[in-house]
Amino acid sequence: MGSAIALRLLASGYQVTAWNRTTSRAAPLAGDGVRVAASPAEAARDASVVITMLTDAAAVEAVLFGESGAAPVLRPGACLVQMSTIGPAQVRELARRLPAGVGVVDAPVGGSVAAAAAGELTVLAGGEPATVDQVAPVLAALGAVRDCGPLGGGAAMKIVLNTALATAMAALADTLAVADAVGVDRAAALAALAAGPLGGAVGRATATGAWFRVALAAKDLDLALAELRGTDATVVRAAAQMLHAAFDQDADLASITDKEGVRREAHPGQSVDSGRTVR
Repeated sequence: MGSAIALRLLASGYQVTAWNRTTSRAAPLAGDGVRVAASPAEAARDASVVITMLTDAAAVEAVLFGESGAAPVLRPGACLVQMSTIGPAQVRELARRLPAGVGVVDAPVGGSVAAAAAGELTVLAGGEPATVDQVAPVLAALGAVRDCGPLGGGAAMKIVLNTALATAMAALADTLAVADAVGVDRAAALAALAAGPLGGAVGRATATGAWFRVALAAKDLDLALAELRGTDATVVRAAAQMLHAAFDQDADLASITDKEGVRREAHPGQSVDSGRTVR
């Protein structure tokens, strides 16, 4: 997703500098005209807009505040656009720690890599209105911007949407298991389910080109459970357990609807984190 966003912004006329913790993943961007930096600090230095697209809060912490991190070099008047899916309280805390005069917008996105490349993402923007306006042209180049209120509102909305997606996919997986058990052909079951309450999940399960790793969906349900603070949420907890137990953590979320998509023992899939700093 980070690469697609960088290339979309480049195509929209912006000067783009990128950095990735996995050097080999950023290197191909250089051939497309993206400047590839050697560190987050180098990428963010003198940038007016900095975008982070990372796996989790720990990755955001490392990239902003770790060795050669981006935060210390951010200049007054610059804006950090935090697109990683993390908790709303985590967004507000990182904003508190940034240098004075640096604005923050949390803007996680919905949509596939293909949608990013086409500028058709849904951007869930939270922040002070003047700060959101400052980066509005950049966000609009990526897709439709939804105003989610104060800082942290974008992160909160993303957790809501991903909870709906992951629990619906888990429900579809179990429903297809019932279809198998009673001898209903899967294709016939999917066709019938498409017209019912699981229609959105069926569309996502049968889509091509979508990629949302099981491990990331599980992480997002963990974020939702943390926000619930022990409140009974039987469906969310069951879905999280299903995702954590999925055999291939690196596979797309739709894989849990396959017959072999879930096993009792989790498979320790390789984690590939990606970050992008854009100016």
